Order: sequence, then C-alpha cells, then structure tokens
Amino acid sequence: MSSPKTAVAKRSLAKPPATKGARRSKAAARPAVVPQPDADADAPLADTARRLAADIERGLAEGRTLSPEALQALMAALCRSYGVQVEADPAALPLKERGPVSNTDIMIMASALLRSANLAVFELGMWQSWTGR
Repeated sequence: MSSPKTAVAKRSLAKPPATKGARRSKAAARPAVVPQPDADADAPLADTARRLAADIERGLAEGRTLSPEALQALMAALCRSYGVQVEADPAALPLKERGPVSNTDIMIMASALLRSANLAVFELGMWQSWTGR
C-alpha cells in the first residue's frame, strides 16, 4: 500500500494520458521566446524590474509587505522569466550575490514554490537527475 505522498509523486511523474488525435508538443507547452541580441532592447523592462525590487526592499525595511495576490502575480512572472532565461543560458543563476537573502529565505521560497505546484523534493531530485539542471 502506498502513502498519499507516494501516490502524489507517482501521479505527477507519470506521463499524461494520450488523447486521440492530439499531440502535446514542447512548443505548445511554452510560448516561443526569441532571445534579444541587443541588451538595450531590454532596458525599459530591466529598469522597471530594478525599480520594483528597490521599492519592495524599501517597503520591507519599513515593515510593509506585498499582498498575497500581488506576490503571487510577481512570483509567476519571475518564474516564467527565469525559465525562459535558463532555456537560453543554462548557467544563469537567479541571484547574482546573496546580499540580504538568507539561507532561510531561500529554503522558505523553494519549499513554497514546490508546495504551490504540488511537487515534492523527491520529484525535484528526479527532474534534476533527468535534465542535469
């Protein structure tokens, strides 16, 4: 008899059932993104991201936090953006330097991201062994 966690792990690692006449392609799962060869083309978005990061840091210093809805929207955009970046450059890391981010902050975020997607650490380990990431 398997535990509920084992059942979740097996269910999420299993291939999705094939549907007649429909093929799931990698392109359908993720929209195509054309890498931008010119760093200046990214400048307005990068500037906005830096200002937002600075605003959030200031808010934290003042004891303010984002609403759960705002945080979820931001995390979703960051996860997608980072996924696209890693597809283009597998060596890209999400943090340049640790700065104010503690080991505890990182563990809390990693655990919460896995939990929000109903994934277990075991599944992350399997995915890492399959993809080399």
